[in-house]
Amino acid sequence: MAIPKRAEVPENLRWDLTRVFKSDQDWKDEYNKVKSAVQMLSNLKRNFTKSGKDLYDALTKILAVARHLEKVYTYASMASDVDTSDAHYLGYVSQVQSLASQFETNTSFINPGVLSISDEKLQQFKKDEPRLKNYDHWLEQITKKRPHTLPANEEKLIAGAGDAMGVSENTFNVLTNSDMEYGYVQTDDGQMVQLTDGLYSQLIQSQNRNVRKGAFDVMYATYGQFENTLASTLSGVVKEHNYNARVHNYDSARSAALAENGIPTVVYDTLIKEVNDHIDLLHRYVALRKKILGLKDLQMWDMYVPLTGKPALSYTFEEAKKEAKKALTPLGDDYLKHVDYIFNNRDIDVVESQNKVTGAYSGGCYDTDPYELLNWEDNIDSLYTLVHETGHSVHSLYTRENQPYVYGDYPIFVAEIASTTNENILTEYFLDHIKDPKTKAFILNYYLDSFKGTLYRQTQFAEFEQFIHEADAKGEPLTVDKLNQFYGNLNQHYYGDAVEPGGNIAKEWARIPHFYYDFYVYQYATGFAAASALANKVVHGTDEQRKAYIGFLKAGSSDYPTEIMKRAGVDMTKPDYLEDAFNTFAKRLDEFENLIEK
Repeated sequence: MAIPKRAEVPENLRWDLTRVFKSDQDWKDEYNKVKSAVQMLSNLKRNFTKSGKDLYDALTKILAVARHLEKVYTYASMASDVDTSDAHYLGYVSQVQSLASQFETNTSFINPGVLSISDEKLQQFKKDEPRLKNYDHWLEQITKKRPHTLPANEEKLIAGAGDAMGVSENTFNVLTNSDMEYGYVQTDDGQMVQLTDGLYSQLIQSQNRNVRKGAFDVMYATYGQFENTLASTLSGVVKEHNYNARVHNYDSARSAALAENGIPTVVYDTLIKEVNDHIDLLHRYVALRKKILGLKDLQMWDMYVPLTGKPALSYTFEEAKKEAKKALTPLGDDYLKHVDYIFNNRDIDVVESQNKVTGAYSGGCYDTDPYELLNWEDNIDSLYTLVHETGHSVHSLYTRENQPYVYGDYPIFVAEIASTTNENILTEYFLDHIKDPKTKAFILNYYLDSFKGTLYRQTQFAEFEQFIHEADAKGEPLTVDKLNQFYGNLNQHYYGDAVEPGGNIAKEWARIPHFYYDFYVYQYATGFAAASALANKVVHGTDEQRKAYIGFLKAGSSDYPTEIMKRAGVDMTKPDYLEDAFNTFAKRLDEFENLIEK
């Protein structure tokens, strides 16, 4: 079936951006107002720290401009995303990106200014201007950095070196996205085509083992050609992380990275310990995979092929909305009212069309609806995507309804929890209602693979990331041999004796862009585990536990992420939520094994 042009998509399947701006002219008028306001912001620096009232007035004006800027940005980016060939809206995106950069430049005095105020003086400011209480947590997040902030001139020197220090990451991106070309591989239909990253993710799931192996070999042969360069780029970014942490008086790059979101390092340590304490469950699942596939020598290129066929479940978009609402019923009537609003007010851009961005997301800003972009197919994967993105959207609605603009978003650490909780609730719903053994086996395999790929795999990455930073901090060179040896051994430890040892998987570190993001990956694993624990509380718990979960959705960024999660019933500094997740995994692994045997 031909992919329709944007103009051919029915109106009811397109999101309605006229509720953001009624016309392009309205957008232009607002853009020009924001542009003028941004240009004036640097003037606020003069009296920024003069008094409590000056501080309050300046912050309020800055946030007001930021709020309008976000709305202008939202319209431009969403209008462009549905047709990336439209130069008109690409121009809007370029304009607003430049304006956002100017905003950052003209407000760069905020953090240094706040830090120049002594704790005693800031307390006096709050007494003199009670409205500053509205910004208590926001100001505290800045002042907590006081022991790790250098004099202004030194910070300026470090900031000025930012472009030079970012060369390693930029080189990695250019090399892997532009200069690196993969060889040719055979597809399932016997054609020889050039491998791409997108094609690799398809072929590695092929039922034809030769196709899987061919894609794997070509991928790692290509990275192997550049492994010395990639070891150098990775070493460079690790040195940058360690240098910045050291000069800012942190005991490690990991401590510095986690401090940005107010996350105690015990969260990271607890994750790694608990995953290693439950590594036997992954070994069991991998051994079962080997048995089901009937292989004498299970290889890493066999790790992603589905163990069950696609289920005979098909959903139109309208059918999927009804199924999603049934599944999310345990969240309560008020939650479902929010779902209804999103489903029935053209907040979702549903179908794939020519030049529309791929994938899915929930977007919008504080003063708009939380719009969703989908590329719908009538299958169970799209239903899971709808439930996932609606989890983000309802989280956004609750946050914006209950928090002022300054706290009207949620931190990255909790961003995926609400969406993944919804996925877990949908899985529970399916397992309770589906009677067909083959379909139930597919749902269980879908869950087990998600658990393997998120909680275990991302923690494996987190261990490797910690190793490379600690090795560099001790003065040990990150050579190709050192990286390959550690990663290969770590991979074997995670997947166990059922997988053949050795091979090119030792080079996998070379193709993971997240290793350049400064201790980011662990949040995927903690978020997945927290979502599993919260889903159990929502589906099987008390009214108070469900109320606490809705409270989490309303909290935005009004407190530190771990404190918000504690109030939701999950203390991420302790192992309980992880043990809950592993118990669920073990239970579903047992069920899957029993179904397969039958």
